Amino acid sequence: MVNIEHLTDRRPQVSPEELLEGFRPSERFGEVSFDTYIPDPNQPSQAQAVEELKKFGARVGSNSGGGGGFFSKLFGGGKPAGGGLNGIYLDGGFGVGKTHLLASLWHMVEGPKAFGTFVEYTNLVGALTFRKTVEALSQYKLVCIDEFELDDPGDTVLMSRLMRELSDAGVKIAATSNTLPGALGEGRFAAADFKREIQVLADQFEVIRVDGEDYRHRGLPEAPQPVAAGSEEATVQDKFPASATIAVDSFADLVEHLSVVHPSRYRQLIAGLDGICWKDVQPITQQAVALRFVVLADRLYDKDLPIISSGVPFDRVFTEEMMAGGYQKKYFRAVSRLTALAREGMLGEQNQ
Repeated sequence: MVNIEHLTDRRPQVSPEELLEGFRPSERFGEVSFDTYIPDPNQPSQAQAVEELKKFGARVGSNSGGGGGFFSKLFGGGKPAGGGLNGIYLDGGFGVGKTHLLASLWHMVEGPKAFGTFVEYTNLVGALTFRKTVEALSQYKLVCIDEFELDDPGDTVLMSRLMRELSDAGVKIAATSNTLPGALGEGRFAAADFKREIQVLADQFEVIRVDGEDYRHRGLPEAPQPVAAGSEEATVQDKFPASATIAVDSFADLVEHLSVVHPSRYRQLIAGLDGICWKDVQPITQQAVALRFVVLADRLYDKDLPIISSGVPFDRVFTEEMMAGGYQKKYFRAVSRLTALAREGMLGEQNQ
């Protein structure tokens, strides 16, 4: 029999050290390298991006850390620690391999380093305070920020300030953009947006364009039909091996529970699980609830946890207003990822 647990019974307590330990590429990118990235021969910018990132990684590797920094250069104090620019930014559309490249850079660099999404860093500040986050990350050689988001002005200013202080401490920073599939042709504007938002740091970032078609295909895949109400646990027993541990929860109870668990702890919330089952999924109508759920969806996708659910399909879990509003990038990504996990859980299709 499959071992059944409940996310609503879990209230993980995580130390600052444990939080920081989690800032590494997810299992999906745990062993990638520049050698495993296959550039499209029809898109020369992809091969060029690999070479530029290797050069940047070599500069980071030669950086002994401390001293120098952004402001010393700004006011005539010499070059930033490690030589060259303090930051590198991958600008491109959805699904061209930017995360693979960023994770490859992280794996290449030796020494203290961090890798996380934009949201994970803002959550880290919320959990530790801004000053303690700066103190911790200032000891690192490299900080990688995946999916830099420009849809929340407050968070963008927060991250700009964090990056500025880390750069002043001599930390090298690498970032990628977050672009909608529908905006694939507009990806070139992301660099201008990014530079505007990081203000005085802009001239310290080298922008690398990564062109190409979305290898995951454009648009939202059709979400599989949920299972019938009342058949959820029987489906779990049928779909998963007897050794599996599956979290089975009422969807309403689950989203309520997320309000009492800080998003920085969602990685630990789902630790040790082999799959997820939600009963009676219904559209989320409150923005704050929806944004917390997006973070959980990202962590589930990181761990590649198949999902079985009843209720509405995941392409209806956010309202039309949300999908067309200011946070649409977050919601689009969440629907795409939840749909992929549902196809794996309910249809047995291996998620790529």
